[in-house]
Amino acid sequence: MAGQHTLDETEREVSARLAGLPIDLAAMAAVSNLYRAAGAIRNHFERSVLAPHDLTWTGWVVLWVVWIWSDVEARHVAAEAGISKGTLTGVATTLETRGLLSRRTHPLDARRVLLSLTPSGRRLMTKLFPLFNAQEAHVIRGLTTRETKVMTTALRKIVMGLEEPTEQPVNAGS
Repeated sequence: MAGQHTLDETEREVSARLAGLPIDLAAMAAVSNLYRAAGAIRNHFERSVLAPHDLTWTGWVVLWVVWIWSDVEARHVAAEAGISKGTLTGVATTLETRGLLSRRTHPLDARRVLLSLTPSGRRLMTKLFPLFNAQEAHVIRGLTTRETKVMTTALRKIVMGLEEPTEQPVNAGS
C-alpha cells in the first residue's frame, strides 16, 4: 500500500532523524511499540470479535466495566474505561437504545447516574467474553508462559507507576 512502511523501515528512519539529539531511544522504542501493539490489538478485536455484534472497542469496555461492577456510577465507568464523561454519555445512549444498558438516577443524589446491564446485556457479555478471551489467547500465542508473565508484570508496573503522583515532566520547550 502506498505510504505504508514496515516496522523496520520506520525504525531506521526514526534513528536517522533523531541522530545527535539527546534521546532515550530505548524508552522511545518501548513506548512506541507498546502504542503500536495496543492499536493493533484493538483493531484485531474490533474486526474479529466485536464487529459481528455491532460493538466498538469503547462500547465493549463500557459493557465490561458495568458487567464487572454491576450498579455503578457513570463517572466511575468513564474513569475505568479511560474516556471522558461526554464520550460515555454517547456510548451509554447507544448501548441503552440497543437494550444492553440501563441508566437511573442515584437514589441519594439526583445529579449522579447509575449504570447497569439489562438482562440482554448480561447475556451478551456471558456469550461474548469467552470469544473475546479466545482472541486474547490468540494474540499472545507466540509468547512463552514466561514471556507472558514478564510482559504482564512489566505492563502492570508501567500502569501503577503512572497512577502514582509524580513530579511534572520536564518541558522540552523551556
